Amino acid sequence: MVTSMTQTTIDLIRHGEPEGGSKFRGYSIDDPLSEKGWQQMQHAVGDYNEWDCIVSSPMLRCKLFAEQLAIKNNVPLTIKSDFKEVGFGNWEGKTADEIKLVNPEEYEAFYLDPVNSRPTNAEDIDFFCDRVVKSYNQVLQDNIGKHCLIVAHAGVIRAIVSHVLCASPLGMYRINIKNAGLARIKYSGNIEKLEFINGVLD
Repeated sequence: MVTSMTQTTIDLIRHGEPEGGSKFRGYSIDDPLSEKGWQQMQHAVGDYNEWDCIVSSPMLRCKLFAEQLAIKNNVPLTIKSDFKEVGFGNWEGKTADEIKLVNPEEYEAFYLDPVNSRPTNAEDIDFFCDRVVKSYNQVLQDNIGKHCLIVAHAGVIRAIVSHVLCASPLGMYRINIKNAGLARIKYSGNIEKLEFINGVLD
């Protein structure tokens, strides 16, 4: 039973740099972390070990680090397929510069209106947000009174933050989530508050 005194904390961390550097990766490109990406993640979490559970996207750039961290901290790990990144359609595997060179109008239109100006064959943004939020709410319900870490992607974290702030998907891509960037959401009973984005653990 949830009471007004029940405290639940959800931390979110974006994966570090994948092999191949910065490019559009949705759920069809499964690059693992680069050496730099591993260093970014290890630096971000340090020796912090206050989590009761870890939940991860199934993508290698998230899952491999989550597995290592769960073993290190001796906490249970759950893989959630709905926490995979949004599908970018024809942009998958391409850098921003490559897209802007071929079709700068399409690139600009996407960031001005990511709801109605999706890349060709990209996942519908409302469908994406629905699957992420549904899975997030299940994680929250399953871990009332606990401190949980979600290892996921920039798009997933944006969708969760937008949900917490009651913001529309239109503004999602105006939220900057850095590689290995951390966010924290705290709940007192049913009252939720975004504590920080791209912050540090304490």
